[in-house]
Amino acid sequence: MDHVEELKSFKISKAVKKKRHDTHNKKWAILSMASIPLIMTLGNSMFIPVLTQMQERLNISSFQSSMIITVYSIVAIILIPLAGYLSDHIGRKKVIIPSLIITGLGGLVSGWAAWKLADAYWVILMGRALQGVGAAGASPIVMPLVGDMFKSEEEVSSTLGIIETSNTFGKVLSPILGSIIAGIVWFLPFFAIPVFCLISTVLVWFLVKTPNKREKPIPFKQFFKNIKKTFAHNGKWLNAIFLIGAIMMFVLFGVLFYLTETLETQYHIDGVKKGLYLAIPLGALCLTSYFTGRLIKENKVLMKWIIFSGSVLLSLSVAVLSFSNRQWFLIALFLFCGIGIGAVLPCLDALITSGIEKEHRGTITSIYNSMRFIGVAAGPPVLAILMGHTGKLLFYILCGFSVLSALLTFMAIKPDEKDTAK
Repeated sequence: MDHVEELKSFKISKAVKKKRHDTHNKKWAILSMASIPLIMTLGNSMFIPVLTQMQERLNISSFQSSMIITVYSIVAIILIPLAGYLSDHIGRKKVIIPSLIITGLGGLVSGWAAWKLADAYWVILMGRALQGVGAAGASPIVMPLVGDMFKSEEEVSSTLGIIETSNTFGKVLSPILGSIIAGIVWFLPFFAIPVFCLISTVLVWFLVKTPNKREKPIPFKQFFKNIKKTFAHNGKWLNAIFLIGAIMMFVLFGVLFYLTETLETQYHIDGVKKGLYLAIPLGALCLTSYFTGRLIKENKVLMKWIIFSGSVLLSLSVAVLSFSNRQWFLIALFLFCGIGIGAVLPCLDALITSGIEKEHRGTITSIYNSMRFIGVAAGPPVLAILMGHTGKLLFYILCGFSVLSALLTFMAIKPDEKDTAK
């Protein structure tokens, strides 16, 4: 009898140790996956506070400097769906790791051009385009990878909240880090990117273990039919989420461009101090994303109303911005903008990841990420044009887009009542 009890105790102890080991491994895997959006965000947003300095060094216009941000996103927009398709067929890590390496190479090209060439602008854009190729197959593939690795929707939502928080933390860190690094040498941020990519590559290679069992790849013709079928059944809410994602990133990168230009031209705030000012609204975005990810769990009805409320808060905040351009008034209103966007993004991620079958998840989430990149690409150049021609009208244009986001949420996203958390 004692022998039986000892055997049972041994088995229980072994099971507990295995559970602890699995939990430990999951935490490291989540950390490794979270490094990807963090680094991809740093690879783009880090240049926002440095744009004015680049204009002077490269002798280019405000619109041309905005293209250093935009070209990265344009290339990513085109290639993200292809990367998603490939990840569905050959595996997530087989797409992510080469993409991180390509992103690092793009940073080297841009940095070398800025350092060595007298007329460096167009080569810098080529390097940024190469970074965009890498970005297409890195950060957007993390969402379907999370969906593959975790079984319960609660785990998926919680992990996606961490991933989105990592993304937004990158935005918080970007202006500060970009200002500090550029304060040493103005082109040094380009060379920082390969270092970040190397760290993330090592983490993902060793610590992210994807499921061993993989479905046999579906022939392209059948795959295309299945995607059409997915849109036939889910097109209304999917298209709404795609558009809302684009609007959120358009408004975010638009107001960041506006804020960095205003702080420098009107208030003569630059360098690290400007980075710290930019970090205030972005910090609000980051914290809101984190707590929203923990709150929503599997509750799709709650996700809908958080998206609606965040969009309304964003529209009101942007509209009120037109009343004054006083420094702390701007910062306070941008803080509320950050809260609104930070509430929306984790809900969009969770809805789209948990609502699509695993075999199509990479492609559908990649289309969603393409739409987000469209917003990133459009924000700075559109605001650069509007700031020169429309005055306060630009705030009402941004407000109109935010109201459209709220209307789309109300009319197109209709989860069943059974999707409320138990």
